Amino acid sequence: MSKLLRSVQFLVCFWVVTAFLGCVLPPTYQNSGQYGDAQYQDYGQYGYDTALPPPIDFSSPPDVIVLPDTNFVYVVPGISIDLFFWDGWWWRPWEGRWYRSQYYNRGWSYYNNVPSFYYDVDPGWRGYYRDRNWYGHRWNYERIPTQRLQQNWKSWNQNRYWENQRTWGVQGYHPRPQQQRQELRQQRQQQYQQRPEFQRNQQRIQPDQQRQQDLQRQQDRQRKEEQRRQQDLQRQEEQKRQQDQQRQQDWQRQQEQKRQQDQQRQQDQKRQKDQKRQKDQKRQKDQKRQQDQNRLQYKQRQDGQKRQEYQQGQQQKKQRQQDQQKQKEDKQKQDQLKQDQQKQSHEEHDN
Repeated sequence: MSKLLRSVQFLVCFWVVTAFLGCVLPPTYQNSGQYGDAQYQDYGQYGYDTALPPPIDFSSPPDVIVLPDTNFVYVVPGISIDLFFWDGWWWRPWEGRWYRSQYYNRGWSYYNNVPSFYYDVDPGWRGYYRDRNWYGHRWNYERIPTQRLQQNWKSWNQNRYWENQRTWGVQGYHPRPQQQRQELRQQRQQQYQQRPEFQRNQQRIQPDQQRQQDLQRQQDRQRKEEQRRQQDLQRQEEQKRQQDQQRQQDWQRQQEQKRQQDQQRQQDQKRQKDQKRQKDQKRQKDQKRQQDQNRLQYKQRQDGQKRQEYQQGQQQKKQRQQDQQKQKEDKQKQDQLKQDQQKQSHEEHDN
């Protein structure tokens, strides 16, 4: 219950503070381009408040023309104030200050400098526009609708369309040399800095700029002190990192030594096993060789015995054949003898 009560009290206090701030704080300029009671917008980064310029009323989106001898600067002609378009932004000076916006009629914000394109703008461009004459050359400027400008300004810049292909609409005109354009820029910058509204604005912002410079110097000192602290901290961290790295290296070295010892021990064991295996293989080879020799000798003895038996058998066979041949011859002799005896006995009988 106490937690619920504290939550309710917190919400009530929050609503009261919000309502109080809403009553005390003044309304400010909104992105829609409408002004409230306050005509100043706080730019803390510049050290002072910057007034916003009054709005410009247009019944329809304005047309623009491109100014010759510029880096693709477009201006709205036919109005009493300077309103430029350059590099994707709308620009306007007011009371010695410059403002820019993504829209031609609202959303202005302070720009803490003079835009670089402005010193290329010829101060007499309105008279040249009215007379359609640019330094003695016919100026056939082209009024460009805002929508067409938004769609094509990037490609025109990249291709240098107005300078190379159209010469900004000025007949028979050649752009000024770069050195001459630089000299004109310097002259126009000096002339701009001598304007009363610029001098008044400089006088107004000088104290604020001085305070801003003092604040910047203080911030620089604080930043340097912080950098020194960071450097000390980094040195300490670096020392610690080096110590940790040294310990890690020592540990790795010990591990490496242990690994090498284990590896050496394994190699010794392997070498011993290899030696034993080689001895066993040699012994087995010797045994096998002895067995092969025994088998060969046994086979040779058997072959010798078989050869002797074969030779003896051949001799016996040859002896038998000789005996048979002798018996046959003896028989033939006996038969011949008998025949001779019979023949003789017949002859004797016949006689």
